[in-house]
Amino acid sequence: MTENLAVDGGTIAYEVAGSGPLIVLAHGMGDSRAAYRAVIPPLVAAGYRVAVVDLRGCGESSVGWPAWSRTAIAGDLLAVIRHLGGPAMLVGHSISGGAATIAAAQEPSLITAVVELAPFTRKQSIRLGDLRVKRFRRGMLRLLGAGTFGSVPLWRTYLDVAYPGVKPADWAERLRRIDSLLREPGRMKAMQGMGRSAPTDAGAQLGNVRCPVLVVMGTLDPDWADPHAEGSAIVDALPSGLGRLEMIEGAGHYPHDQFPDQVVSLMLAFFGSDAARA
Repeated sequence: MTENLAVDGGTIAYEVAGSGPLIVLAHGMGDSRAAYRAVIPPLVAAGYRVAVVDLRGCGESSVGWPAWSRTAIAGDLLAVIRHLGGPAMLVGHSISGGAATIAAAQEPSLITAVVELAPFTRKQSIRLGDLRVKRFRRGMLRLLGAGTFGSVPLWRTYLDVAYPGVKPADWAERLRRIDSLLREPGRMKAMQGMGRSAPTDAGAQLGNVRCPVLVVMGTLDPDWADPHAEGSAIVDALPSGLGRLEMIEGAGHYPHDQFPDQVVSLMLAFFGSDAARA
């Protein structure tokens, strides 16, 4: 059941299932909390209280926010965690991976562990050699086109590249839901605002994180020419010993939707580790 939390600038929609230690799940831009539909049940079955959040401007959260940065999103996530009693283990995908980094650095008492799924957490730069990678070139052109023109059809073509090979069983319904949400007033503006926000604010906070961090990347993620190198750079920028990188073979930019069983297995092992419990 959807609940709403009033924060400065609007309302954040979320839902909670299960009981036990709190896990908060945050999706990427142009999406909604439905991105985690296959992840929630096994986490609940494993004994966790799971809260899944619609980012500002997305899903059932309100539109018309003044800012779309990772820092702003981090503030919303921290507000939800405080409201639910915290502390929490925080999972962020793409733009929310950067937001999770900021939240953990700003409020270490509220965040006990972070999982970053295909995260945009560092300043990005494109080298000439990157454009020789067809997967990256195709994804980047579609991503830029969708953001520049506010085009839902172009966003759908990007998603086709971002989900290489394996598609969820409910793929057609998933696309219909995304399409429908992005056509609601203000939703595409939110996606464009997030797309224009640079991840430099998150990168600046990597060295200030004090909890363990698991970075999960897909080997076929079209958002980077070399996903392994990007994930390794995030781990290297964290304080020594806090970060770990896991690669999922064949996954694109949505490993939690393409291979939810593998992602849940990694999460449970990570959350159950001595470092995450400390």
